[in-house]
Amino acid sequence: MSPSLTPNAVGIGFKPQHAQALLAAPRTADFLELHAENHMSAGGPAREELLELAERYPLSVHGVGLSLGGAERPDPAHLARLVELVNRLSPALVSEHLAWSRLDGDCYNDLLPVPLTEESLTLLARNIDIVQQALGRRLLIENPSLYVTIPINTLDEADFLTELVARTGCGLLLDLNNAYICAHNLGRDLDAYLAALPWQAVGEMHLAGHSLDTAVEPPLRIDDHGGPVTEAVWSLYRRWAPAAPEAPTLIEWDANVPTLDRWLEEAELARAHRATALPGEASRDKAPRRMPA
Repeated sequence: MSPSLTPNAVGIGFKPQHAQALLAAPRTADFLELHAENHMSAGGPAREELLELAERYPLSVHGVGLSLGGAERPDPAHLARLVELVNRLSPALVSEHLAWSRLDGDCYNDLLPVPLTEESLTLLARNIDIVQQALGRRLLIENPSLYVTIPINTLDEADFLTELVARTGCGLLLDLNNAYICAHNLGRDLDAYLAALPWQAVGEMHLAGHSLDTAVEPPLRIDDHGGPVTEAVWSLYRRWAPAAPEAPTLIEWDANVPTLDRWLEEAELARAHRATALPGEASRDKAPRRMPA
């Protein structure tokens, strides 16, 4: 079983090139987050290395392949592999995306946008129920990064997520970088969006870097996780972290992966921003805890 999360933990993503350094050094991050689909093998050296890390670090398992927003039910074989991984690692958190990526047996290498309608809300709630029943625990759902508005939407995203939480008991993984990107790309009122979210359900926050594609008009912000967190997203974090004061924070960095030391510097920067936003936090009880299952 992996160790418990401490309140307000700040973690980093797990990359295999950092495994030995993470195992050799004193615990350097509060927790590690791994992409589920990269670790669904039956065994082997990589699985053994992961199990060793699980004994030292609290883990967050972040899925990208369940296609929860699709019309089809979750693929039973894929779900069984996820259940095996979660049971083996006993992570503190398990999460997936508000997206779909599978249709008629074909899988797409993208997290595709979900129409925000009553019909898709019903299907998504059904699929989340299936996954939560299989896992025997609460799932966190991440808000998407979007580049176009779907014309058939009848609900706004914050209302959609609020209703999803009410129907399924799932939690939210609030990606502030995604929220910022969507506000720019879709012309969304960012403050109104964030204010309307069900903050009591936020079980984790994601922060990441993004790029600006100026080859298109108007320019689009691209969720590439290829650099440090931007100042605009840090500013959002300082303003909104108090709304979910105990939620752990994960620094994502999936392209142009930095050295472990550089990544940890970014995590330390997150702690500094938290200290600015929540000046009384350091004096709080830091006893380990289990996140709600």
